[in-house]
Amino acid sequence: MSEVELLMVNSGAGCTMYTIQFLSDEMSEFEKFISKFKEISELNPDFQAIMQFVEQILSNGALERYFRREGKISDSVVALPVLKSKLRLYCLRLTDKILVLGNGGVKNSRTYQEDKTLQGYVIDLQKFESLLKQEVRRGNVKVTEKEIQTNKTLRL
Repeated sequence: MSEVELLMVNSGAGCTMYTIQFLSDEMSEFEKFISKFKEISELNPDFQAIMQFVEQILSNGALERYFRREGKISDSVVALPVLKSKLRLYCLRLTDKILVLGNGGVKNSRTYQEDKTLQGYVIDLQKFESLLKQEVRRGNVKVTEKEIQTNKTLRL
């Protein structure tokens, strides 16, 4: 069982962005994504497009039109960008004003399920969302219109 913390990345007029960090890791999931892809020149246009979407979402909100649906019907897993791209960033779109940024990678298969690495990122977000909902029911986590309030390390 892994321990995970929810960290705020940024808060803007339209959205508050979070990411998760496994306590066994030195970087958060979103930091890992950035460090993997910011220097790869052939993926730079795709990386820059994703980062521009992140900035727009911060200002305008986590509106459905910015995302590609991923995961299952019962979860909130989405991917950036909605445009044609080789690169995917997986996220949890909890509301129009709350987004949890995860990790991502190069999509070389038709679906994320066909790639073990991408599937792992989606499963981590699905497990985290399930755990978050459980902790909200228990009263350990409070979700307001634009914020997730917790001071607890969660066990994934």
